[in-house]
Amino acid sequence: MAELRIRDLDGWIVETFRALAKRKGHSMEAEIKDVLRSQAMGPREALARELLGMNDELKTKYGLLPDSTDLIRKDRESRG
Repeated sequence: MAELRIRDLDGWIVETFRALAKRKGHSMEAEIKDVLRSQAMGPREALARELLGMNDELKTKYGLLPDSTDLIRKDRESRG
């Protein structure tokens, strides 16, 4: 894991995170990690939703393709 040091934060910011952490019953460090994780995951979750939507569009347009596992297995077995 990486470490991050943030300098010269305004006191009210620190107190805000300290109060949030106390209310939730965990450390200020854990609270800040949760906020950073949530912010970092936002774009990833948006991309995942977009890709799932594209997948649904393709299913609607073309339907589901059959599973080719058996065909590949038979082809391999026929070659020895």
